[in-house]
Amino acid sequence: MKTIKNKTKQLSIIAVLAISLVACNSKTEKKEVKEQAVATTEVKVEDTQQNYQVGSQVPNELVCMVNNAYMGMPQIAVPVNGKTYYGCCDMCVGKLNNEETARTAIDPYSNKPIDKTEAYIVLMKKEGQVAYFESEENYQNYKKKS
Repeated sequence: MKTIKNKTKQLSIIAVLAISLVACNSKTEKKEVKEQAVATTEVKVEDTQQNYQVGSQVPNELVCMVNNAYMGMPQIAVPVNGKTYYGCCDMCVGKLNNEETARTAIDPYSNKPIDKTEAYIVLMKKEGQVAYFESEENYQNYKKKS
């Protein structure tokens, strides 16, 4: 039973890493960075996947704000105009630095634009999709409406 659990955990780690790498199509990574990312993933996936379920607020630093996805591990901090955004790879970092649309989202309840650093971020699907709300109150109202 323990072997199956370990294999499942290893496959989950590999899947998260593969999705992160494929989603951004980053080809500039060195082998050392990949090995370090795997080690980080092993620790963080165990810690975070147990704590966050669909409907949970998730910390900004665990979200790729370009892919709008909960990644289960700390992302690359991208300071822009005194605010810190997060991206999963060099391509996402570039978009956050250069494209204002990557730094904003529409609150699904109020339909108002919101800066992603100021949002109440909620895990919407078990596959990692997140939504950005102006406040927890907006999220609760959205839940009641849906």
